Amino acid sequence: MLKKIIQRILERLVKMYLAKRKPVLIVLTGSVGKTSTKIAIATVLSETLRVRTHEGNHNTHLSAPTAILGVEFPDNPKSIGQWLRVMAAAWKRISGPKDVDVIVQELGTDHPGDIAHFGTYLKPDIAVVTAISPEHMEFFSTIETVAAEELAVTGFSAYSVINRDDVSSKYADLAHTSSLTTYGLGGNAEYFFSVKDFSLTKGYEGTFNTPELGEFSAHVTVASEQTLKSAVASVAVAARVGLTVEQITAGLMLIRPVHGRMNLLAGVSESTIIDDTYNASPLAVEAALKTLYGIEAPQRIAILGSMNELGATSELEHTRIGELCDPSLLNWVLTIGEDAAKWLAPAARARGCQVKSFKSPYAAGAFAHSVIEEGAVILVKGSQNGVYAEEAVKLLLHSTEDEANLVRQSQSWIDKKEKQFF
Repeated sequence: MLKKIIQRILERLVKMYLAKRKPVLIVLTGSVGKTSTKIAIATVLSETLRVRTHEGNHNTHLSAPTAILGVEFPDNPKSIGQWLRVMAAAWKRISGPKDVDVIVQELGTDHPGDIAHFGTYLKPDIAVVTAISPEHMEFFSTIETVAAEELAVTGFSAYSVINRDDVSSKYADLAHTSSLTTYGLGGNAEYFFSVKDFSLTKGYEGTFNTPELGEFSAHVTVASEQTLKSAVASVAVAARVGLTVEQITAGLMLIRPVHGRMNLLAGVSESTIIDDTYNASPLAVEAALKTLYGIEAPQRIAILGSMNELGATSELEHTRIGELCDPSLLNWVLTIGEDAAKWLAPAARARGCQVKSFKSPYAAGAFAHSVIEEGAVILVKGSQNGVYAEEAVKLLLHSTEDEANLVRQSQSWIDKKEKQFF
């Protein structure tokens, strides 16, 4: 009951703030890629405008309002005193001077109807839909239900920008608006990027194409196509907001991977670690493997953790990922967690891959450390709870200083992991 009361008060405060200060409101939905795309958009716009965004994933019905208002979420959400301080800080935002030009905010969902509820108090200027793939399948049951949920944002947003590569055209009738455009790689979208050159360390050189600004050359220092798509989304939004080519290209130069999302780290034995440990879904794992396969290296290792929250589709999706493991491109497939061991590992082994399964990320990391060859490239990816693949990365780093670049390294997270595995 208290949670509902607090939520209603927060929503009312957000509505008051937006009505009075009138910032451009940009929201993001999608099964994967929201945070990376949010940060990319905020990075490009920040070169010209005052932008507020939360670097984490504060996207629930309680945390999204605090992120929009730019006030700190309580350390203890059960504390009435802390919530009173939140309300006071929110009121200060409302009564004070205009502090930002643009707010970039992700919206999350666990159950059908969550996204639609945001529309009861938010009227975004631009909505970005990053992807449709299996998520929280214990509640959504079908991919069509997921699509309807994520695309619900188009019904209460003035303009929508949809990832043509990762949102199938068969869901077009679920978009509740005609005011939309698409982005992606190649030439099928209205906003797209054509790759001219790529290297793991330097990123992508190529040309962006937009209806407003035409074609222009740019450089994006990211290591994967998925992160590159975030950059394309940022261009689509920036062009819509009114930035010039010069302003956009300056912002693009500043885009870097978010920690735990296709982030390159130096490993032992002159190896390169692709740290993609923040979370995992079938679409994201498939994209990460594609990136790994495209890198020339004397040895490639994939450390793949279980993908959580897939419900009845878990066996199918883990098996499918296992079948994507190519023995001609992978020297080792190492799995972490029960579902990956049960379904992904046998499928990869049936394809001819050399596979070992582990219950903990520490054991997987230790084994990987024992078999790494000079100049290897290691992809590490897995869901959060019960997997924590970032702990495998920790055992492979060239320098302990890079532990600061890993996700979930606060003392509370470390305690939680140690309680589970030791």
